[in-house]
Amino acid sequence: MTLEAIARNAGVGIGTLYRHFPTRDALVEATYRNELTRLCETAGQLLQALPPDEAMRTWMDHFIDCVTARRGMADALRALTASGGRTYAQSPERLAAAITTLLDAGSAAGTLRPDAAPADVLTGLSGIALAAGEPDQRDQAGRVLDLLMDGLRLPAAGPAAPDGRS
Repeated sequence: MTLEAIARNAGVGIGTLYRHFPTRDALVEATYRNELTRLCETAGQLLQALPPDEAMRTWMDHFIDCVTARRGMADALRALTASGGRTYAQSPERLAAAITTLLDAGSAAGTLRPDAAPADVLTGLSGIALAAGEPDQRDQAGRVLDLLMDGLRLPAAGPAAPDGRS
């Protein structure tokens, strides 16, 4: 899509677009960073509305949706990175911080494991997004996200087994 078409779709003149984004790369980078910010901010918003484990699972859906939507920008993002752009430089830290917020709330509520590492969760989510992030594979992504969540949840306290193990 050309910058002229983007401006037209945004309802602004090309001059306005160029004042804010002098190159296509600048627009791609700003779009990516905006999506990342919105995704990371969603963690806190979800915790205000849902129990922590449900907030975590819903955030995971948002993560997959964000990655799937970004596939249309994949070539532009790769080109930007290849030309020396640092578009992704802060992404892992920002995503890990959002995941930490969710994990800490779940741990405090007694619904999520306190020993889950945010980097491990991010690795799992990234793998799911790569393996099953296409729109026609959304059901599979949901099933695999459910498996990841099962690993993050604390087991329900039940009666102790006869040998003392639960």
